[in-house]
Amino acid sequence: MIPNPLRDPRDRRLPRVPEPCALVVFGITGDLARKKLLPAVYDLANRGLLPTNFALLGFARRDWGDQDFAELAREAARNAARTPWREEVWERLAGSVRFVQGAFDDDNAFDELAAALGDLESSHGIGGNAAFYLSIPPAMFPVVLKQMERTGMAESTRDRWRRVVVEKPFGTDLASSRELNELVDSVFSADDVFRIDHYLGKETVQNLMALRFANELFEPVWNGHHVDSVQITMAEDVGIGGRAGFYEKTGAARDVLQNHLLQLLALTAMEEPVEFSADEIRTEKLKVLRAVSLPEDLRRFAVRGQYEQGWLAGQRAKGYRQEDGVAEDSATETYAAVRLGVETRRWAGVPFYLRTGKRLPRRVTEIALVFKRAPHLPFADTDTEELGNNQLVVRVQPDEGVTLKFGSKVPGSVMEVRDVSMDFLYGEQFTETSPEAYERLLLDVLLGDATLFPRNAEVEASWAVIDPLEEFWAGSTPEPYRAGEWGPRAADEMLAAEGRRWRRP
Repeated sequence: MIPNPLRDPRDRRLPRVPEPCALVVFGITGDLARKKLLPAVYDLANRGLLPTNFALLGFARRDWGDQDFAELAREAARNAARTPWREEVWERLAGSVRFVQGAFDDDNAFDELAAALGDLESSHGIGGNAAFYLSIPPAMFPVVLKQMERTGMAESTRDRWRRVVVEKPFGTDLASSRELNELVDSVFSADDVFRIDHYLGKETVQNLMALRFANELFEPVWNGHHVDSVQITMAEDVGIGGRAGFYEKTGAARDVLQNHLLQLLALTAMEEPVEFSADEIRTEKLKVLRAVSLPEDLRRFAVRGQYEQGWLAGQRAKGYRQEDGVAEDSATETYAAVRLGVETRRWAGVPFYLRTGKRLPRRVTEIALVFKRAPHLPFADTDTEELGNNQLVVRVQPDEGVTLKFGSKVPGSVMEVRDVSMDFLYGEQFTETSPEAYERLLLDVLLGDATLFPRNAEVEASWAVIDPLEEFWAGSTPEPYRAGEWGPRAADEMLAAEGRRWRRP
């Protein structure tokens, strides 16, 4: 029998479309659902990547009917959709939208939700498959998970799959993370739990693996023999907005360092996986996270800061303690920087500098490999005064792409070598625009592809790095920095102590 070549899963001519299923979103009226999840569902439908038999089921406290919810969903999707708006696409989707009103501790509401899910099996042919998105505060996880267990909604069988999506933060420290993981794993099987880190859904983060493992050009120099240091930066120009309640309990280290930046570090430092599969990639990332070492002198090489009032983009910006809902004597950090090591043969001795902060001059996330200087320069010192270290920079956002910085002769009658840059921009090289992170990750959940989702062991290994930092910082006051500056002076001194300086994005 001759196989049908169009049935080959490796065939790129046919898009990957999930089986018939439902997406159930708890906390459907929240900011995340309105700004990210509902637009992502529309964009997937617009691209033809949702199954014909698909249903969207929302659960929240609001006293709404299906029509009220459909109107909110339509407005949210239209306001934030990445792809062009097409009314006929939404009309098809709107016919599969349902809403259940109730509180998380209301048994009757969850019984109604389970019944609604059962009704969709016959009315929309979803085949019993469902993914549950917990777009709710972590404190509510235990209540919701126990309700799902009680009603049988979490149970996968041979004929149907049930998956759960858990938003960060995954606990507040190693102990609470383990407690949360045990709870989730007691209700769902490990393979059915998807811990979402939206940074891993960004196209340039995935391109980091392609850059490293699809090219022979970079591998010979991607190690401590040639790399002087690695800088990973996630800077935001905004303040905390209306998230004071969350941020006061969390801070920059728990909010960003523990997940986003350590995941980027793992992808940068990992060894080549045996194959491009979820299990093999996670195995290599976990090796890196377990090899991360903290500096012996935390006072010198771990800095946290808090923004004060200043100027940003020509506008007056108030300080963190003047934000609504923030205590006047708050000791929560809005900036964190630390020097880490990766104790592997490839990276031993190479410092990894990680930093994140709010109210910095611009919004940017990037990974910069700073290479060592050439061991010998046959030029006069005056010829190379403006020559710095070679750099390879992966820009995650915005202006997604890759920059290579190297020395070149300045045109003229004398020898003068100066830094120049070669840029690759996603937006210029490809005609197709990159999908939004939640768009990619939601599709992967429905497909059951866990490549971009960290497992328990990765989360716990990350907390093992952050907990000693939080313990060291406990009771101390963050270093002040003005809004519009690149962080506190102590962060610059941290690199200057070793003859380095932060790269200016």
